[in-house]
Amino acid sequence: MNDLQNRIAALATSGRLPDGTSYRRISVEDTVRLSTAFGVPGRDVEIAALKAGTTPERYVRNMKTFSLDEQIILLRSRVGIFGLGGLGGAVTEILTRVGIGTLRLIDGDIFEDSNLNRQFLSTPDLIATSKAAAAAQKVRQINPSIVVEQYNENLNDSNALSLIENSDVAVDCLDNVPSRFSLEHAAKQIGSPLVSAAVAGVSGHVTTIFPEDSGLELIYGESDRRPLKGVETSLGCLPQAVTLLASVECSEVIKILLGKGDVLRNRLFFVDLVSNTMDVLQLLTVS
Repeated sequence: MNDLQNRIAALATSGRLPDGTSYRRISVEDTVRLSTAFGVPGRDVEIAALKAGTTPERYVRNMKTFSLDEQIILLRSRVGIFGLGGLGGAVTEILTRVGIGTLRLIDGDIFEDSNLNRQFLSTPDLIATSKAAAAAQKVRQINPSIVVEQYNENLNDSNALSLIENSDVAVDCLDNVPSRFSLEHAAKQIGSPLVSAAVAGVSGHVTTIFPEDSGLELIYGESDRRPLKGVETSLGCLPQAVTLLASVECSEVIKILLGKGDVLRNRLFFVDLVSNTMDVLQLLTVS
């Protein structure tokens, strides 16, 4: 580790932010070279640099919001993303760029033509190919420092616990209600917070669920009354709503990991882009 830190110190240069703040930096190219030379993930090189007060250049525009220690927390974090379609594709890209160190990507589906309107990971040449594989490849293209764990599986009651294992936070980007409840049950079993979103047309909602919370039943009702799918089956899903709700999910993930900010626990963030309505609703248990 001392050898790595010495190499980082030798490669670091001075930089200046637009507001005039000076800082020490290491380039993306040098990070990749050190990762290869020392046989460690780029994430570990970046953590070593941050510990030494040197900012990886790819994260420098994070630094007016995050401290160096907070960026280290993000790089040491492991987030599971369940569903890699519209919401999941956008969540994957945002968390990759912000610097979540390990991403566990789960989806057993393949791309179809109808995904192209909203799923950022989909392109015509990827039709009929694995969403999980496309997500993993996208992460590696954007940020090779990130550790990627790829699972070409659809979540269900039998595999939910193994798929969510070791996740500091789980992100629900699934497309059906039963799978959401399977994920919630597994998250509660391992003590992991869950950030859940759903989109229909140009509206949608986000909530954050901790293991001791009532959670999804406050939104979807008791088991004998829950729908299989939401109203997206009749309204479709538009990209502007998908992207907005994915961004809110990522914001919740980051606040949970850093332990700061106002999370949407026992509350529902709701947005309707037709009426430009945004509201936060309190979720109450009905006795």
